[in-house]
Amino acid sequence: MKATGFISLWTLVSLPCGPLANPAEREDVVKHAIKLHRGKGAVITQRKQWVLESCRKLSGLLRQKNVVLNKLKNAIRAVEKDAGLSDEEKLFQVHTFEIFQKELNESENSVFQAIHGLQRALQGDYKDVVNMKESSRQRLEALREAAIKEEMEYVELLAAEKHQVEALKNMQHQNKSLSMLDEILEDVRKAADRLEEEIEEHAFDDNKSVRGVNFEAVLRVEEDEANSKRNASKREVEDDLGLSMLIDSQNNQYILTKPRDSTIPRADHHFIKDIVTIGMLSLPCGWLCTTIGLPTMFGYIICGVLLGPSGLNSIKSIVQVETLGEFGVFFTLFLVGLEFSPERLRKVWKISLQGPCYMTVLMIAFGLLWGHLLQIRPTQSVFISTCLSLSSTPLVSRFLAGSVRGDKEGDIDYSSVLLGMLVMQDVQLGLFIAVMPTLIQAGVSTYSSIFKEILRILILIGQILFSLAAVFLLCLVIKTYLIGPYYRKLHTESKGNKEILILGITAFTFLMLTITELLDVSMELGCFLAGALISSQGHMVTEEIMCCIEPIRDFLAIIFFASIGLHVFPTFVIYELTVLLFLTLSVVIMKFVLAVLVLSLILPKTSQYIKWIVSAGLAQVSEFSFVLGSRARRAGIISREVYLLILSVTTLSLLLAPALWRAAIMKCVPRPERRSST
Repeated sequence: MKATGFISLWTLVSLPCGPLANPAEREDVVKHAIKLHRGKGAVITQRKQWVLESCRKLSGLLRQKNVVLNKLKNAIRAVEKDAGLSDEEKLFQVHTFEIFQKELNESENSVFQAIHGLQRALQGDYKDVVNMKESSRQRLEALREAAIKEEMEYVELLAAEKHQVEALKNMQHQNKSLSMLDEILEDVRKAADRLEEEIEEHAFDDNKSVRGVNFEAVLRVEEDEANSKRNASKREVEDDLGLSMLIDSQNNQYILTKPRDSTIPRADHHFIKDIVTIGMLSLPCGWLCTTIGLPTMFGYIICGVLLGPSGLNSIKSIVQVETLGEFGVFFTLFLVGLEFSPERLRKVWKISLQGPCYMTVLMIAFGLLWGHLLQIRPTQSVFISTCLSLSSTPLVSRFLAGSVRGDKEGDIDYSSVLLGMLVMQDVQLGLFIAVMPTLIQAGVSTYSSIFKEILRILILIGQILFSLAAVFLLCLVIKTYLIGPYYRKLHTESKGNKEILILGITAFTFLMLTITELLDVSMELGCFLAGALISSQGHMVTEEIMCCIEPIRDFLAIIFFASIGLHVFPTFVIYELTVLLFLTLSVVIMKFVLAVLVLSLILPKTSQYIKWIVSAGLAQVSEFSFVLGSRARRAGIISREVYLLILSVTTLSLLLAPALWRAAIMKCVPRPERRSST
């Protein structure tokens, strides 16, 4: 203790020793510390004597702590050997002693952690922001760990209290005879305790040491109802905390997914209110769009805008709403596949395979060219071009829904070509999601590792092609041997009861979805193939299933399009309207022109007239660019500004799509078919 810094360190640490002294002594210690800090009224000998006395007090506390720990160990051994105590009483007393031991050890650790933190602060440079940031981060981690330990100790105290109650009950039961009802209730209580122990997962203790798990400080937001207005007990308030909302330091909001006590049913009323609100507001928005001649889907998007963060901000469970909306995509693609028979697929499979590939390559080439001129990173250019090359399958499916397309002999149906190309784009979407980690690494890689990255991408493409071959081989087996007997069994069991038919078709769709997802192909492709396989059973089967599934699809599609509106920000569009309109028109025109050029090369001469309709259907940006954009923004591939531009261009292109589609239908489709297509 010769170093002045070390003496001062112990001086400050010794201040918490005040609990042994009375308030007057504590006040004197504080005043003396202030004088020492200011260098007034303290000679060197007095200063050294004061430091020695403070250190002696701290040393005495530590010795006393060791003596108490030894006494606790002896007490635990004595309790375990005492034959006169019941098991419940032993458990309670031992648990109490262990909690006290842990409290003493944690208090000592806190003292030395404070010493270490102060020493690190004294050795640091107050002008070094990076060093202060690291010190702040370490203190924050220490506080988080301390909060977790304190909460665990509180839980252990609750458990000890429970053991104490059980011990008292056991003593009372030994001193008096129980009635038959009391014995039954006691048996039920013990069975309930065993049930809670069996179903409790200890998820916190099991995951807190897992790699990648961090301690975070969160806020717990209570319900709007004031608990002070109702005389609720503390236990009732604690029970209500299960459905509260948690907010972390990054402003992410969380809700309960699985309660600790699984025996009590719970419902997420935030999610229920969100779905009810969307359902009620979608009706007038849909009516308004129908009145002015727009598709109803834009009314549902407007509903999402009004209720989302840019509007009333009344939707609390945004992630849950988007998740439910994904089922709208699944059932939409299932019905698309139901109308898309294998015969039509066989007729246009070459065009469906070649068209999207050529268009994606051309879009990436143009993107790299413009990126080079504007000095944009290649990885960012590739990502943006790939996002913009995708088109919206649900939107075009709604355009084609229920249309009657009578083709001339030898001609190709434009709907078959369009849907085939969109399904292939969904496959490309799955491939691009698989390649995104490599694209992220390529953004920070040196030129020496470019060859390895290209090789890795080629390997991924090979894996996707192998998965596609496996999927189509499986579909061939299902179509030949399984789908016929399966549907006949469903049809037989569902006479007078449509539940079995709906459940059977839904289960088959989810099975195909799971298979394609396990094979690293997009889930949307599995839904489409499920519908195509069932359509192979004939027109009557298709009509029967469509009547059952369409109402489910329509409701879930409303949720899906409303979830798109949650990510539309009108204020940003208004601020940058000129730039966004220019970018949107450029993207739409470029996609339309590229589609016309590609289809002119791959379509037969007798079917060249459909290239205008197919190109109009592809000349917008898929809503999946929202998903890709959010992932790329989190990964650092694109900036916040580029992400907002992608969202806005996607939204405006979807708004322009109906006008372009109607113009193409008016130009190319004969009048009788035009009415059914629009």
